[in-house]
Amino acid sequence: MIRDPFHYSDAVLIIPPALVACLEFFDGERGELDLREFLVRLTGDLEIGELQRHLTDTLSSAGFLEDENFAARKEHAHRSFAEAAVREPVHAGSGYPNEPEALRETIRGYLNGALPENGAGEGRVIAIAAPHVSPFGGVEAYRAAYSALAPEDRERTFVILGTSHYGAPDRLGLTRKPFRTPFGETQTDGAMVEELAKQLGGGALMEDYCHAVEHSIEFQVVFLQHLFGPSIRVVPLLCGPFLSVYRGGFPEDSAPVGRIFGALGELAARDGDRLLWVLGVDMAHMGRRYGDDLQARAGMDEMDRVEQRDRDRIAQISAGDARGFWERVRENQDDLKWCGSAPIYTFLKALPHARGTLRRYQQWNIDEHSVVSFAGMSFSLR
Repeated sequence: MIRDPFHYSDAVLIIPPALVACLEFFDGERGELDLREFLVRLTGDLEIGELQRHLTDTLSSAGFLEDENFAARKEHAHRSFAEAAVREPVHAGSGYPNEPEALRETIRGYLNGALPENGAGEGRVIAIAAPHVSPFGGVEAYRAAYSALAPEDRERTFVILGTSHYGAPDRLGLTRKPFRTPFGETQTDGAMVEELAKQLGGGALMEDYCHAVEHSIEFQVVFLQHLFGPSIRVVPLLCGPFLSVYRGGFPEDSAPVGRIFGALGELAARDGDRLLWVLGVDMAHMGRRYGDDLQARAGMDEMDRVEQRDRDRIAQISAGDARGFWERVRENQDDLKWCGSAPIYTFLKALPHARGTLRRYQQWNIDEHSVVSFAGMSFSLR
């Protein structure tokens, strides 16, 4: 089954098992004669012209080949998002209910009576880390994170640092658009977004199309609106992956990344308690879905060892030890496949005096053979 996570195409193609190997020939290096030779060997029939044309035409018309049709689809999608007045709720109806009352009841059930409260003994909470997995899979961690907030937090501006699953590496994705959900529209702090864009230059992508399809911020917005009303003030920031995971060194060795940390640090120092940082982050991704040769089961066998390593990283986060955290992330080029490492490291560098409290660690079988881990955390200045 082939689908397009960028939503340039809304088609879903089912490729017959016998033809799956043919997809390797659409790599920009091999040509039609190579594909024809393979099909002849596969079928034992010299008359495969119609099959070859059908396969190629189907992939092209669906937008799954890098050709003129794909380029037109991509250009149209990017232009439409840039010109749109709001960021639409693309995961309503799949990740959560698309009707306001049903959504309200669902989130109320997830929070299970937990109300915003001051984190006991922590001082005023300046940040939380919540999952970005589908809410029904990470209920306990979402509840732990959002119950750390206080009623008076509704007056603050929520700086949401989300994982950019599809974004440019070593870059911050910005948008001026308010986020719409079934609850209503947020207010985006346009002045703050413009300020970041000016300071970051090439380190930021304005109206980054990834915002149009990304779930890591959208899910946080839904929880925040449930707690504090639809018109919350937000600054939505998508953190692309840091290449130093593979190259060695530290993210700030890249000049654009260094500017990101500097600009966000200045923002945090200047606006202080007026801001509340929300990290939309998952942790380990293990099992067959993620390319591992193991049948992962939450809390069992190999996943028990993964939990120990996760908790070691969480300890570095809680201590505000950005360097120690990143040294662990880049071990074996992050074989735990934490997709929240970039937002977490960004936060630790921007607010070096923040100290964290682990409120809930959780693992979830996203399918029979694959597990995602995540946590609910809160942060204060200590």
